[in-house]
Amino acid sequence: MEKIKQITSGKAKSLYTTNDGNFLVMEFRDDTSAFDGKKTAAIENKGRVNNQFNAFIMEYLATQNIDTHFVKLLSNTESLVKNLEMFPIECVVRNRATGSLCKRLGIEDGLILETPLFEFFLKDDDLGDPLINDNHIISFGWANREDLSVMQSMTLKVNELLVDFFAKANLLLIDFKLEFGKHDGKIVLGDEFTPDGCRLWDKDTLTKMDKDRFRQDLGDVQSSCHHEYLTTFTIVATTSSGA
Repeated sequence: MEKIKQITSGKAKSLYTTNDGNFLVMEFRDDTSAFDGKKTAAIENKGRVNNQFNAFIMEYLATQNIDTHFVKLLSNTESLVKNLEMFPIECVVRNRATGSLCKRLGIEDGLILETPLFEFFLKDDDLGDPLINDNHIISFGWANREDLSVMQSMTLKVNELLVDFFAKANLLLIDFKLEFGKHDGKIVLGDEFTPDGCRLWDKDTLTKMDKDRFRQDLGDVQSSCHHEYLTTFTIVATTSSGA
């Protein structure tokens, strides 16, 4: 598959067309950012770590009947993905309160939620990715009610799967965001699942092992990224051995 032309360049990823219109090349860069791009830096090997991390998660979800856009790894920092018609929506699930939820509602950091909290956000960096509801989405034509039902159902299923998945590596899945698109008329999980878009805490110490280390200047960001990458190998090895 030949990479031809860059079509988008986000905060940490770039997308390229290929000689087949059904597929794109997704490149993970070493860039990192927080607060809608107001804080930026480059972290050595982050692109490689996120590319490998994302591949592990997407391949695992595919074995659990979650349709994704991921096709295969192309290099240390590049993956081949299906070309989707994306919804301008972020689907967020929270298992514990932290981040913007605590600021919005004035609740304690780390509060365990009685049930997973599902939220929609409009994907728009200039507006700060505002919180929206299904009525906003339908009124503005960003998706229909059937699409929203499928996206919510898939997101909650992913949460159920990955809470157990990361628990095997002694990690708590605190929250995450997913993005979806359509391929041949079917809703498919797109974008990425990496430490850039989820929060993972050590189960015993509640140490933050994700991009909050960068957001909150907690330090040791690179080691945390490598730790998460290695835990995926641990999970896969444990699962495949039947342990």
